[in-house]
Amino acid sequence: MPPACRTPDALRGTGAARRAGVGGDCHDGPVSDPSSAPPPGTDPLSTVAPATREWFEGAFSAPTPAQAEAWAGIAERKNVLVVAPTGSGKTLAAFLSAIDRLLHEPTPEKERRTRVLYISPLKALAVDVERNLRSPLVGITQVAARRGDTFSDVRVGVRSGDTSARDRRSLVTSPPDILITTPESLFLMLTSAARETLRGVDTVIIDEIHAVAGTKRGAHLALSLERLDDLLDEPARRVGLSATVRPHDEVARFLGGRAPVHVVAPPSPSRLELDVVVPLDDMTELSRPPSTDADEVVRDEGSGARSISDPLQDDNGGSIWPFIEHDVVERILSVRSTIVFCNSRGQAERLTAHLNELWSDREARSETSGGSRLPPASVGGVSGTTSGRGSVDSRDPDDVGALARAHHGSVSKEQRALIEDDLKSGRLRCVVATSSLELGIDMGAVDLVVQMSTPPSVASGLQRVGRAGHQVGEVSRGLVYPTTRHDLVGAAVTAERMREGAIERLSVPANPLDVLAQQTVAACALEPLEVEAWFDVVRRSAPFAALPRSAYEATLDLLAGRYPSDRFAELRPRVVWDRDAGTITGRPGAQRLAVTSGGTIPDRGLFAVVLADGIDEGPSKRVGELDEEMVYESRVGDVFALGATSWRIQEITHDRVIVTPAFGEPARLPFWRGDAAGRPAELGEAIGAFVRRVSEGTAPEHLDERARFNLMAFLDEQREAMPTLPTDRTLVVERFHDELGDWRVVLHSPYGRRVHAPWALVVAARVLERYGVDGSVVATDDGIVARIPDTSSPWVPDDATSGPGGGSGPWAENGTDVPGADLFVLDVDDLERVVTAEVGGSALFASRFRECAARALLLPRRNPGARAPLWQQRQRAAQLLDVAREHPDFPILLETARECLQDVYDLPALTTL
Repeated sequence: MPPACRTPDALRGTGAARRAGVGGDCHDGPVSDPSSAPPPGTDPLSTVAPATREWFEGAFSAPTPAQAEAWAGIAERKNVLVVAPTGSGKTLAAFLSAIDRLLHEPTPEKERRTRVLYISPLKALAVDVERNLRSPLVGITQVAARRGDTFSDVRVGVRSGDTSARDRRSLVTSPPDILITTPESLFLMLTSAARETLRGVDTVIIDEIHAVAGTKRGAHLALSLERLDDLLDEPARRVGLSATVRPHDEVARFLGGRAPVHVVAPPSPSRLELDVVVPLDDMTELSRPPSTDADEVVRDEGSGARSISDPLQDDNGGSIWPFIEHDVVERILSVRSTIVFCNSRGQAERLTAHLNELWSDREARSETSGGSRLPPASVGGVSGTTSGRGSVDSRDPDDVGALARAHHGSVSKEQRALIEDDLKSGRLRCVVATSSLELGIDMGAVDLVVQMSTPPSVASGLQRVGRAGHQVGEVSRGLVYPTTRHDLVGAAVTAERMREGAIERLSVPANPLDVLAQQTVAACALEPLEVEAWFDVVRRSAPFAALPRSAYEATLDLLAGRYPSDRFAELRPRVVWDRDAGTITGRPGAQRLAVTSGGTIPDRGLFAVVLADGIDEGPSKRVGELDEEMVYESRVGDVFALGATSWRIQEITHDRVIVTPAFGEPARLPFWRGDAAGRPAELGEAIGAFVRRVSEGTAPEHLDERARFNLMAFLDEQREAMPTLPTDRTLVVERFHDELGDWRVVLHSPYGRRVHAPWALVVAARVLERYGVDGSVVATDDGIVARIPDTSSPWVPDDATSGPGGGSGPWAENGTDVPGADLFVLDVDDLERVVTAEVGGSALFASRFRECAARALLLPRRNPGARAPLWQQRQRAAQLLDVAREHPDFPILLETARECLQDVYDLPALTTL
């Protein structure tokens, strides 16, 4: 920090320093002061008590660099962001100083007993940390007792959405020294009498901070932290922990707000062993079943036992999955414990079932040949053979002794806890998970991580592979299984960037007004607020640091009843804004509204897909589910694919899509908001650059012979079909007639859906304006597809030409050009205006408006004990949107547009492109 910017010692770490913004207004973001790193030879444990030192030295060989530097910064009462790989001891880096202080300081009065607040983005991670704190607490107290030292009793409490009402009351009447909680539970405590138990907090630890910093949930947490500071005599010291994040300064800005933050990010040697695995010679030759060493087992004649990979069996139906599944089973059995990550819950469930079927068949054949059948946890040299049962009465009998079990958000929390415990204890060999195990839950000594298909992002991939070797100094071993040759390209590039640590950039959302509205109602629900003071509190947080006064007052206007409640009842005033006194006060019911309808995680909108009446398709007429955004983009008569069948939409109701089969017709692929947000533009650029380099003759690295052969064969086939390949420097437009004679115009681009989606809006508007037809434009991670109906006359496919002077369709009749590359040419200067105009009428805007309105407490739960049906939420949101459109300055309209343009789309990348 330049000398002129240094915080005076008298103000450093005090409320006056933060509230005055000292140290925060002299620089472009938080400060990382390298001078605060401990000098060489300095004892990192010099600031802790002898008992703490003795325990640590008995448990560990030495502090890690991250621990040593973090302890030095924490000892100086600095805000600290610790960025280090998984297995660097980050949790102890944050907690050891606090535990030492709590054990060796007198216990304060009850009202100020809670001094350390740990915030986790996951309820399961919170419980996991509480369990892991027992070791240092018990260990240090035992050493202190043996030494004859005096020490205080340190209590740890957990409050989350799973905490019972009785336990919540206990936390208020008998506060713990360390409170472990979630962002949502902190918000609820600050909006109730429980906030009085937080007045003694002096340290806040935010774990896995990267998981929230770039989201509205993070903006909500940032305001909660500022509200917490306002309760305290001086602001609490903040410690952020993250394994994968970039850029450090942006996350440090989120952590500290106006206050400076010391970033601890010591260089660390790569501990990643990552391979891309292709389990067969040719990924397009799928007719012969896979074979494994286990298939050589000799079976008794006449036993009737048949190997899964017996050549006499039916083929694999053109699927690569049997090959992958056989290989994965062999990998699982070669180590003690494995986590397999999938990109969707459905895939996780299917894969779990297939792995267990293969395991069961293998065991049956082993028994037939005279071998002994062992439970999964005893195979492969696991020490401590168990029965594989554990507490059978609490487990599904079908899962006892299984090779693998599925772990995702739709599995109950009780079952997830059992699965985690089974893997850690050795009763279970494999867990098949989604992102539910991506964050830092302690899963014990995991030997191997397997990723099915390309991970959603580089950061996600690193988090997942980091579950293996989750100990200081250990190597993280991972395998990536691409499922197609096309997927192989993405897997190769993502794996390469994971080795380099080239993770995607994170950005903090700017001025989310729906979050501001909710927190404003909550903050003034218990006592009046001064308008100026609240504005300053809000602007102390990073997401609202540049909040315009006009936007702030517009939000207060919304809450104070400026808009017509006679047309929509929930627009009635929630606060009283006394402009003369300069105060805002919550109206009756404001607190109840905030605590029952608060939070930022939206309800997921799904429509059931059902067969029309009169179609005999067996006992169930349910086909599946579609995301509400896709339904909003669909019309009666559209054809989409679901399962392995095409379906034509016959009717769309408030909660379901009624369909009839459309066998063999061209169909649109569905998408779900719950899926990955889309390939980041920088990863797309890297994929394009990789294709360009390989096409120019550079040999791909870190691929085995099978993967290299399939990759080169794929690119050769692409060149045969299209001489020019899409790269980071060249995009390709392809045009052809489909089976129905309609034009398909395709932009091939690697830049990802966040870039392609706003581009597709412009293309759709251009098609409608130019040709007077609906372009049915669809954006994917790999480009844009426009379907332009040829409605005037049949298509003449042979030697006929289309366009002026010949051929068929509206292009010939109207004298217009055949649709082509010009559809995709954009005027950069006008791009943002056009996208803004088009997004307002999109399906995306309608669904995001519903979510923003709910966050702003404009769609409260009528029954606080249950969620309103989504169709009712949609109906009420549509009514509110009709009213809001009459007021262009309506804050939630503005916020919805901001969210679409800045958070969902990547307009800067599109503009640069």
